[in-house]
Amino acid sequence: MAKSTPEDTPASLKPAITGFYAITVLFNLCLVAQVLTVGLAYFDNPAWWNNHVWLVRGYSGLSLVLLVWVYWIPMSPRIRMLTLSLPILLGLQFLTIHTQLSLPISLAIFHPLLGFSLFSASTTLVHRVGHIIFPKKDNNTTT
Repeated sequence: MAKSTPEDTPASLKPAITGFYAITVLFNLCLVAQVLTVGLAYFDNPAWWNNHVWLVRGYSGLSLVLLVWVYWIPMSPRIRMLTLSLPILLGLQFLTIHTQLSLPISLAIFHPLLGFSLFSASTTLVHRVGHIIFPKKDNNTTT
């Protein structure tokens, strides 16, 4: 599969890529809201845990929608790998918080690190797809 660039993206694919971009932004905003609710639950009011759990259950399906979508439209391998990483990282987060093994340390210690990795991958995905939707104008060329 050829690398998708703003210059070679057919006009007929623009709506599909724009929709994909909108879902990546929504997913990223849900991650931000999740981090804020966990902070509120821990530092302010434990009742916020319900919102935290509700958000996870509500937006995690978006990662699967994005995964199907990224193989429906031509995208670069980098964007596909970033998209693939979202449900994998969500699954690992679920396992680390819900799996109780008799280990010297709890797997839950990896939960925040996986969350950081998830946010990093999601933000990078938004950035990469954004370059396709909103190509940077080259100031050195004359038209």
